[in-house]
Amino acid sequence: MCAPGCLETVHNRLDRRAFFKGAGATAAAGVMAAAYPPKPAAAQTRSFERVVDMTHTLSPEFPTYFNRPGIEMERMTAIADDGFNMYRWSVIEHAGTHLDAPIHFSRGDQHTAEQIPAEQLVAPLCVIDIKARAADNPDARLTPDDIKAWEAQHGPIPDGAAVAMNSGWDQYAQTEKFAGRDADGRMHFPGVHGEATQYLLEETGAQGLMVDTLSLDYGLSTSFDTHYAWLPSNRWGLENLRNLDQVPASGATVVVGAPKIADATGGPTRVFALV
Repeated sequence: MCAPGCLETVHNRLDRRAFFKGAGATAAAGVMAAAYPPKPAAAQTRSFERVVDMTHTLSPEFPTYFNRPGIEMERMTAIADDGFNMYRWSVIEHAGTHLDAPIHFSRGDQHTAEQIPAEQLVAPLCVIDIKARAADNPDARLTPDDIKAWEAQHGPIPDGAAVAMNSGWDQYAQTEKFAGRDADGRMHFPGVHGEATQYLLEETGAQGLMVDTLSLDYGLSTSFDTHYAWLPSNRWGLENLRNLDQVPASGATVVVGAPKIADATGGPTRVFALV
């Protein structure tokens, strides 16, 4: 994700913060990854009865953070003329249901999309519900208290888990409320509070962070605290999920069909829950 003006914000932030400056950029980002290394999910026998597709269909009409089409398709051949059908795609990496690779908000040697180990893309799924609060407040955020309440009911978040915020926002995907742009162009949708992100880093072994909105950070964010904390630790994110109401709060397994494209910072992704 990156709205108009976002790239300038990101550039200025990276340049002004000693943490990411100059020749120390790679070393500093490496320290972040070393401080909170992702923990692989424990090997175990798993079974499931159904598959839930948590992926929105990507089309030029699907809302994007950038307020422009996330995909454009140009026909190259037609079966009537050429014997087969084929299109050329022009795709924004961070459109539709998509992966945020660690390098997306990093200047170090964090993983690009194709470098994420396959074993990190199959994970125990933990779904934390904030729908009631989001219904009253589009600027609601997942907090440490939400995570602690989930753990009090379901036990500790497993090592290697993917933690998903369920704000119920997927129901608005075909409406203007999904991005929630106001008269000043500011966006209003739920996201993950920076303090919750820090809690996950310090107190759990989670390796994936997932949301059913346009961004890991809530719509009004200009500092992108969650992106800057989570991704440089060599963890991945997923944005624009759907159907989180169809999976249990705990016990399911998520399978992330991440794009295997050299040097990609992310990309449209098919996501399944095995329930």
